[in-house]
Amino acid sequence: MRLKLYRAPTMAEAMARVRAELGPDALILATRRAAEGVEVTAALEPEPPPAARDAERERLLAYHDVPTDLRPALEHGPLDAALAAALPFSPLPLDGACRPILLAGPPGAGKTLTVARLATRLVLAGTRPLVITTDGRRAGAVEQLAAFTRLLGIELVVASHPVTLGRALARRSPGCPVLIDAFGTDPFDPAQREEVAALVSTAGAAVALVLPGGLHPAEAAELAEGFAAAGATLLVATRLDQARRLGGVLAAARAGPLALAEAGIGPGAADGLAPLTPAFLARRLVQAVQPCPREPSP
Repeated sequence: MRLKLYRAPTMAEAMARVRAELGPDALILATRRAAEGVEVTAALEPEPPPAARDAERERLLAYHDVPTDLRPALEHGPLDAALAAALPFSPLPLDGACRPILLAGPPGAGKTLTVARLATRLVLAGTRPLVITTDGRRAGAVEQLAAFTRLLGIELVVASHPVTLGRALARRSPGCPVLIDAFGTDPFDPAQREEVAALVSTAGAAVALVLPGGLHPAEAAELAEGFAAAGATLLVATRLDQARRLGGVLAAARAGPLALAEAGIGPGAADGLAPLTPAFLARRLVQAVQPCPREPSP
C-alpha cells in the first residue's frame, strides 16, 4: 500500500490534491488539524499484477457463462472498452424522423412493458408517440397497454394485420414517433416468423428483439438468430435487475448480430429502462458477481 501525507489550508484543498494525485480510488486513512491547516493521510492499493487481473477476468466471464468464442476478446484491458470492441451497441432510433420501432420477442419477454416505458420516456421529454399493438390474440394484451396509454394521454391503435397496420401508419402526424408492440412470437415457427416479417415490411420498421436476461447462452443465441432472420437488428435486454448471469445477453448480441440498445433495470414505467452502453454492461457484469447481502441471523 502506498501512503502519502497531504497538507493544505482547508480540507477541500487537501482532498482535491488527493484526488488529483491518487485518483478516486484513494483510501483516506486519517485527517487532523495542523498549524498550517489540515493534514490528510491517504493511500492507494497497488494494482494487482497482470496475471492476477487476467485470472479475475477469466473467473468473471466463466461466472456469466460467456460463450467461449467470445471470451478471448474480453479477457484483457478495460472491460467496457473490450465490450465496445467485441459487440455492437446502438441506441433505439426514437426520433420521429426515423423509422417506426417494432418490438418483437418470445411470449413473456416484456415487450408490452418495454413499449410502455419507451412511450413514457417520450412523453416526459415532450413528445407524443403513436402506440400500436398487433397483439390482439393474447387475453388482456390490449387492455394492459391501453392502461398505460390512457395515463399518458396518447393514442393506442390495435392493428393485428398488415393492412390495418398500414392504415394506422398512414394517419400518423408528420414527425410522430411510432412504437409497435408485436405479438409473442416463436421464431422457429416459419408461419409466425413470416407474419412478423410482413408487419415489419408494411411498417418499414426497425426491429428490436426484447429478450430477458438470465437465459442460457445457447438458447439466447438461437432466439437471436431466429429473430434476426425476421428482421431484428437491435436488442433490448429485460430483467437485468433480477438476472445474475448475463452470458445470454452477450451471446444474443453476438449471434444475431444485434446491437445492444436498452436494459430493463426495474419495475417502474418511468425509470425501469436505461440505455445499454458498454459502461453500463461492464458495471452489471462486475456487480453481479458480488456476494448478495444477507440478513443477520436472529
